[in-house]
Amino acid sequence: MRLLLDTHILLWYAEDPGRLGRMRAILDDPGNQLHASRATWWELAIKVQTGKLRVDIDQLRGLTTVARIAELGIEWQHMRRVASLPRHHRDPFDHLLVAQAMTEGMRLVTDDRALVPYSDLVWCIT
Repeated sequence: MRLLLDTHILLWYAEDPGRLGRMRAILDDPGNQLHASRATWWELAIKVQTGKLRVDIDQLRGLTTVARIAELGIEWQHMRRVASLPRHHRDPFDHLLVAQAMTEGMRLVTDDRALVPYSDLVWCIT
């Protein structure tokens, strides 16, 4: 299964795996392919810059490489898909993650219930 991790899930996977509960076993299953969007890295950089988050993004990037989390680029098809999404949610980063999951046929793993109405590909762990 191809899984796209949202920002919180990526952070918890790398730094606080206990918060993932049973989802940790799914993420650790070598049969699953884990992905982080470039949009997630962009969001992390902005939150670090504005002081909303204290994390070493270079160290986090290194941990994700070790954990076999592949980077998902942002393609034109993803941006086009964003334009057709309803406005269930206001976060533009989340809109892009939903669009990427839908376009790529991936499951979006999140802790944000507000994303569930977008697609059955959204998998909320809380």
